Amino acid sequence: MEGKGIDGKLLLLEKSDEISSDEISHLAIDIGGSLIKIVYFSTNSKCSTKDEAPALSKERQEVPNGDLNYHILSGRLYFVKFETSKIEDCIKVLASKKLQQCGAQCRHSHAVDKIKIKATGGGAFKFADLFKEKLGITLDKVEEMESLVAGANFLLKAVNREAFTYIGGQKEYVQIDQNDLYPYLLVNIGSGVSMIKVDGEGKFQRVSGTSVGGGTFLGLGKLLTKCKSFDELLELSHQGNSRVIDMLVGDICGGMDYTKIGLASTAIASSFGKAISENKELEDYKPEDIARSLLRMISNNIGQIAYLNALRFGLKRIILGGYFIRDHAYTMDTIAVAVDFWSKGEAKAMFLRHEGFLGALGAFMSYKDENADLMPLQLVEQQPPKSSSCIVDRIHNSTCVHENETGAVDCRLRVSSSFKIYDEVKRC
Repeated sequence: MEGKGIDGKLLLLEKSDEISSDEISHLAIDIGGSLIKIVYFSTNSKCSTKDEAPALSKERQEVPNGDLNYHILSGRLYFVKFETSKIEDCIKVLASKKLQQCGAQCRHSHAVDKIKIKATGGGAFKFADLFKEKLGITLDKVEEMESLVAGANFLLKAVNREAFTYIGGQKEYVQIDQNDLYPYLLVNIGSGVSMIKVDGEGKFQRVSGTSVGGGTFLGLGKLLTKCKSFDELLELSHQGNSRVIDMLVGDICGGMDYTKIGLASTAIASSFGKAISENKELEDYKPEDIARSLLRMISNNIGQIAYLNALRFGLKRIILGGYFIRDHAYTMDTIAVAVDFWSKGEAKAMFLRHEGFLGALGAFMSYKDENADLMPLQLVEQQPPKSSSCIVDRIHNSTCVHENETGAVDCRLRVSSSFKIYDEVKRC
């Protein structure tokens, strides 16, 4: 199980206690082909302090319809992941935690089989019975593309220093004008790749994609290098040299640039192309060189296809998400260079710090008024302490989040007063 660090790197969480020991509510899950991503809100003890009482009272007075039938929960959004192949570990961790449930459907019963959590991804269908059997939890399924877009829109609007470009080995954070966010191309790189044209809140269409994605990298990588995991394969690629296997323009042109068509001698003419003419077997190549070449081939391909689709619709902004990237320097550099090269500098690739959690976050944001007496859940304004160095970004004067040193997002939820705490989910 892993959590997300503030610098975008993955931090290994060795104990289930790393999922907050406080009460968990409004948990959402994205079960993909390779990874399970979880976003959940956990309350903290500070939410009931006397110092916060005036602020809560003031917020109640500002409800447009004057309805006071709600209260504020202070806490944090947390982001964790598991490998889908280890779904039993995920279930055991969830079984060890208390879940809160809100809504009229549970107000008169403490039965755990009444608990529903938002879920998206293909695994939300595949593993629905398993969650029901092991935890007594019903997966309330949310459409995958809708979740991805909702998650991306929220991050781009609500979390400052979320989007950045990667040029020359340096991150440059981009402050996006909310009035100029749309349209953009969302490139979600999971096991496969989906390219989605986003025109506004709830307005989007999948315009393209490719089957050559993270699943391709891990699948071929396991066959060719014997690596057991995605992270192991990425780590191996750090030590590799793709030029040992890739055929470059210079290899064809006697070390010269192909100036007539604007190709440098170092440009790749054919990924894995040198293996054609060399009398070598697989074991004669270093696994790290294979991993590097494979990563470069897939990243280049994604960058080029992304730009061509942006060009097709006249889009200048390309947002990349998905756990394939993992804040990996070489991956980001390869994609960014590909977009820059094919667009002749007119388009830029932008990456997200919470890149892998778009679907889970979108599913989380889909909690809504499903009963007459339940107010829609929403993030509400929270000002950071005066001594805090966190940067706050407001949305429509009512949504405000900031990020702490662990990568979790501090926030406050406005929920119905019918919100109840229910018994611990049954253990495996």
